[in-house]
Amino acid sequence: MLDLFNHPASPAFGRLTGALYLSIAVFGAFAIGYVPSQIVQPQIGATLETILARRGLFTLGLGADALVMLIEVVTTTMLFVLFRHVSPVLAGAAAIARLMMVGVMATMLFFQAGLLMIAQTGGSPATAEVLLHMHHAGVWIWQLFFWLHLMILGQLVARSGVLPRFLGHAMSVGSFGYLLDSLYSFAFPDAALLGQVRIGFLVIVTFAEVGFALWLAIRGPRPVAPAARPAFA
Repeated sequence: MLDLFNHPASPAFGRLTGALYLSIAVFGAFAIGYVPSQIVQPQIGATLETILARRGLFTLGLGADALVMLIEVVTTTMLFVLFRHVSPVLAGAAAIARLMMVGVMATMLFFQAGLLMIAQTGGSPATAEVLLHMHHAGVWIWQLFFWLHLMILGQLVARSGVLPRFLGHAMSVGSFGYLLDSLYSFAFPDAALLGQVRIGFLVIVTFAEVGFALWLAIRGPRPVAPAARPAFA
């Protein structure tokens, strides 16, 4: 397995990258989507009670979050290696943006740990509400970094010559769903039209990301021509 990382041009390297990307989607959907839908209630008191009643699910969500972050570090590095032939500068910028996202996600685990402690010790619901709001704010922040990452990655994919161009362009266009979601959730919660538009972009980026990961995992990237040169710097 370790020898595989010494041959980034091999199809197996691309397939492993795709498989890891898919695993992020699976574990992330559980940790970011399913667990909060079961734990977070309209009232903070009810949320704390649910954390206690379903502590196993809550801590399993924390574990899935941590696993996603570890996989993210490896996957981000592999994505950089796959697309640095297009533009080392932009591939590096995309990698840094994604790692910044992971850093914000890691910080959010402290807020969740604080919620668990308050639920166990009967601490202040007001403090718990602040921690929960800070956790939500963390989502709005990491989405900004993810928007930047996907917008750049999409163009790297489109110009790479190793993957279908439409997947890259769809990823770049759909990435604005994350930016719009952060703006809607934090700054303009009453803008109904903005809320509807962001959903359309998020649908596009979801299909684009899944398609990108599946293409890598199943078919792998096409070999880069020996005479290939970066499409842009």
